[in-house]
Amino acid sequence: MTQMSPVKTVLKTALLAAAVASLAACASTSPDQGPSKTARTETEQWMDRVKVSSAPDEIILAPHAAGLSANQGAALEALVDRWLDAEGRELVVTAPNASGAMASQIRDRLVSLGAPSARVRIVGFNPTGPDDNTIRVGFLRYAAEPIKCGQAWENLTRTRKNEAYANFGCAIAANLAAQVANPEDLVHPRGMDPADAGRRDTVFKKYRKGETTSSAKDDQGSGAISKAIQ
Repeated sequence: MTQMSPVKTVLKTALLAAAVASLAACASTSPDQGPSKTARTETEQWMDRVKVSSAPDEIILAPHAAGLSANQGAALEALVDRWLDAEGRELVVTAPNASGAMASQIRDRLVSLGAPSARVRIVGFNPTGPDDNTIRVGFLRYAAEPIKCGQAWENLTRTRKNEAYANFGCAIAANLAAQVANPEDLVHPRGMDPADAGRRDTVFKKYRKGETTSSAKDDQGSGAISKAIQ
């Protein structure tokens, strides 16, 4: 039987130890490291620089024993128009506790102007002085601050490191911040509308009976060429 030389024995032992060590290192790798951790792209990093600020858009109404005046009604109508245009989330009526009747009248007027009742809220408070005897009606308006690109241009021909230049992705973020209809969408997603339970029940009943679950096809969806008189 041929015996392995001492040099080959030491080399084999070293290679085996290195293999075991590498396997142990792989087993102990943190889940937050390695190729499983997806790196943010340059475009996504620029999106982090888009700053969205919020400020209240509100009107101040003086309480009247007779209720809303004509000027106050016009101011509420203009406020609702701005709220709808800004796609605001909630209209808040902040009124002294003693002005509860007028606060309810303001809420009814906002609903009649097109604001959903579930998105109009009344908040009462105890006034601390004569200056607090007013009613505030408003919402939070969001605005995206513009981004300035091209502040640090470098030599674009230097590609030896295969890296993106400093302003790569800035134009995309700047255009998005300037064109977004509701900057609040950049802060958090919108809530989901409730499911249409009635339509769901109708579809399931047809499915259980083996009937067609799709809507009926009308003449306008047939794709036929119009037979208009020439």
